[in-house]
Amino acid sequence: MRLRLLAAVGVLATAGSATATSVPARARNGMVASQNFVASQVGVEVLWDGGNAVDAAVATAFALAVTHPSAGNIGGGGFLIYRPPTGTPVAYDFRETAPAGSSPTMFLKDGLYDEDRHHNSHLSVGVPGTVAGLHMAWKAHGKLPWRRLVAPAVTLARDGIMVTDGLARSLKEVLPEMKKYPASVAQFSRSGVAYEMGDVLKQPELARTLERIADRGPAGFYEGETAALIEKEMKAGGGLITRADLAAYRAIRREPLRGTYRGYDVFSMPAPSSGGTALIEMLNVLEGYDLKQTGFGGAATVHLVAETMRRAFADRARYLGDPAFNPGLAATVERLVSKEYAQELRRTIRPDRASVSSPSSFTWPAEGSQTTHLSVVDDARGAVSLTYTLEDSYGSKIVVPGGGFLLNNEMGDFNAGPGLTDDKGLIGTDPNLAAPGKRMLSSMTPTILAREGQVFLVVGCLGARTIINTVLLTVLNVVDFGMNVQQAIDAPRFHHQWLPDRIQHERFGLSPDTMELLRAKGHELREVEAQGVAEAILYNTRENLLEGGTDRRAPDGAAIGR
Repeated sequence: MRLRLLAAVGVLATAGSATATSVPARARNGMVASQNFVASQVGVEVLWDGGNAVDAAVATAFALAVTHPSAGNIGGGGFLIYRPPTGTPVAYDFRETAPAGSSPTMFLKDGLYDEDRHHNSHLSVGVPGTVAGLHMAWKAHGKLPWRRLVAPAVTLARDGIMVTDGLARSLKEVLPEMKKYPASVAQFSRSGVAYEMGDVLKQPELARTLERIADRGPAGFYEGETAALIEKEMKAGGGLITRADLAAYRAIRREPLRGTYRGYDVFSMPAPSSGGTALIEMLNVLEGYDLKQTGFGGAATVHLVAETMRRAFADRARYLGDPAFNPGLAATVERLVSKEYAQELRRTIRPDRASVSSPSSFTWPAEGSQTTHLSVVDDARGAVSLTYTLEDSYGSKIVVPGGGFLLNNEMGDFNAGPGLTDDKGLIGTDPNLAAPGKRMLSSMTPTILAREGQVFLVVGCLGARTIINTVLLTVLNVVDFGMNVQQAIDAPRFHHQWLPDRIQHERFGLSPDTMELLRAKGHELREVEAQGVAEAILYNTRENLLEGGTDRRAPDGAAIGR
């Protein structure tokens, strides 16, 4: 890899940085923001070589599979929104699917729900979609050769990456959970001894798998040697994925959901992601309030936004799932994202009193927090917002022997089983029960805002169910409160998800008097250390500059421009 960039471009990186500045990275001819500075550099190198936003996103995503193993992946899945410089935006759905042997009761053992089967076993692995989805987007829009985009990841895996402090801490934390999988221990430790900061991590088996993908495209993953290795591991561990499941996998090109907010066009992901529906529903509701007047961080603003979040998450649980398995979902979503429905919801919000979420109504199964997001804008102002995941941190913790890559545990995003809804968080309603070929519901919310024919904001986030609300708050911070993109990411966050019935807020995010006023309105509050990790790019049309922001809530991220 060439290392020409850092001296020649705008860079905002978190790796080893103690800066508290909220000044974004600035550049004129392209920008990549991701959760790893090496991966961002790989993406910008593609822009230097004449690639467009899709090319850079593909190369960055493959690099993240090497440099950010807790979430970057070829064994998981996700979603991509592309807004070309001219023409119609498009969405790519490469969410994992349930194997052919799946059933609504697959997570029950002797008639009782088994959490380990659901989240921590070979049965929790869905058919991966990342390679197929990235290739589909590239084939439709890419400019550079496929091999050129995968080659940097091959080099990084073969020659090794420097273990940062963040990666060292992450690997030490996960290593005990990997001990039952020898291939995982071999991949991510030195014979069981954790890597330290400054060590070099080489992944030769992953390099060979990536080489097959570089040579053959999706066939290098879904067929041949890699597919045989996956099937072998599934059989050994009692999983369901077969070579037939892998060969049958298809990414899907979809039409993005479209909304408007205060004059901006909003493009986000449709089902089976719940993110776009919930985001646009919430923006529609909040458009009816003057948030500038109630003020950033004020009790009145937090109350209105939390009440809006509460209602969107209730609808999310009630209605959303894989559209292929839920007839009539399109009409339902059309209503949920309509301005008329938002007006109905506003009438149910009291400015002086919190609503009450009924525990006999809708909850949602736990989602893993280790997703990752990248944002790209190229010199022609084409833009990509891409979010993908393994589900939990390091997914299932299962590395495919001989393949060198982690498998997801995304089947945990299906409902636990028919009729299992309870007040502890299980849900058993029909829209999101497991079935052969079905795509599990997701909170991933890759989003692009545009105005007057120009891209304006590219944003996405990790953080399980908090993803949707973190993206919402980032948009509000920019559009309503006039923050620059780095300020919008740095600003404190909060979250309400219908049940449990409480506002979750970051430490130091709400002042004592604001918390007192919220409690007086009937809100329960819960403090957390941090919420989400966002990566975003804003196009400053006044100065014709791209401004990149990266989230300092996690190490190693960077926004790099050229």
